[in-house]
Amino acid sequence: MSFDWPVALLALLAVPAAVGAYVVLDRRRASDAARFATPALFPNVVAHAPGRLRHVPAVVLLLGLAALLTGFARPHANISVKREEATVVLALDVSRSMTATDVQPTRLAAAQAAARHFLEQIPARFRVGVVTFATRAHVATPPTADRQVAGAALSEIRSGEGTALGEAIELSLRAARSLPGSDSAEPPPASVLLISDGAQTQGDLTPRQAAQRARAAGVPVSTIVLGTANGVVERTLTGGYRERIRVPPDPAALRHVATTSGGEFFQVVDDVRLRRVYEELGSRLGHKTKRTEITVAFAGAGLALFVVAGGLSMFLLRRLP
Repeated sequence: MSFDWPVALLALLAVPAAVGAYVVLDRRRASDAARFATPALFPNVVAHAPGRLRHVPAVVLLLGLAALLTGFARPHANISVKREEATVVLALDVSRSMTATDVQPTRLAAAQAAARHFLEQIPARFRVGVVTFATRAHVATPPTADRQVAGAALSEIRSGEGTALGEAIELSLRAARSLPGSDSAEPPPASVLLISDGAQTQGDLTPRQAAQRARAAGVPVSTIVLGTANGVVERTLTGGYRERIRVPPDPAALRHVATTSGGEFFQVVDDVRLRRVYEELGSRLGHKTKRTEITVAFAGAGLALFVVAGGLSMFLLRRLP
C-alpha cells in the first residue's frame, strides 16, 4: 500500500490521544460515582452492568476514526484486474527428442494438446502466435485473435532435427513486436511461452543472448522443460538396424532463459502437470496489477464503524458513545 499524501498520516496521532482521553474519562466516571454511593452496593442498584463490554463501542469508534484519518492520506493499493489486450507467442520445440514417449502419448503430442487447452484459458482478445523450432525456427502463424487459426497451426506441427533455441526466442520476439502499435510509446504487453526438453544444438545466436534481448524489449520468456530421465527415441540405421537414444531433459538452458528475461521456469514430467502449468500461466497472463486509489473504501469503512459503534453503545449502554 502507498499514499499520495503520507504526511496526512500524522493525523493518526489523534487516535492514541483519544485512547488516553477515554481512559482518563472512564476512571473519572468511576471515581465520581463512588462519591454518591458505595461501590459495593452498585449491584443492588443496577440490574445489569455491561462490565468490560462497555469498552467495545469505544474501540469500534476508534477504529472508525483511524480508518477515516488514513483515508485523508489517499491510500493506493495494487489490485489484480483482468487484462483486455496482450500478445502471447507459443514457441514449441519439434526436434526428434520431443517424440519420446516418456510423456504420453509423446512429449510433442502432450505439448500440442496442452497448448490448445491454454488457448481456452486466456481472454478472447489476446493475440496468440505459434513458432516452431528444430534445426531452424519458423513462424507457424503470426499473432492472431482467431483461435481456430492458432489451433490449426498447433495441429499441423511435424517433428524435425536439432534445437535452435536462441533463434526460436529471437523469432518469437520479432513476431510479438510485428503488430500495429507495437512501436508506440506503450506497446501492448507481450510474452513468450517456450516449451522444450533440452539445450541448444543448432544456431549461432545463443539462448543467453536471446534472453538478454527479450529482457531489453520488455518481453518475458517463460520456459517449460518437458520429459523424464527415462526418455528414449529410436531411429532406423542403414541395413534396417534400429538405434535407441536416451534423451533426458536438460533444464539448465531453459532455466537461465527464464531467469534472464524475467519469465518463469517450470519443469514437468507428465501431461497432467503440463496442463496445470498452462492453466496457471493462462490465469496470470489474463490479469495485470493496477495501482488503484482506495480512499473511498477507507472512508466507507470508517463511517460503517461509526454506525456500528453507535448501535453497540445503544444496545449495551443505553446511550451514544
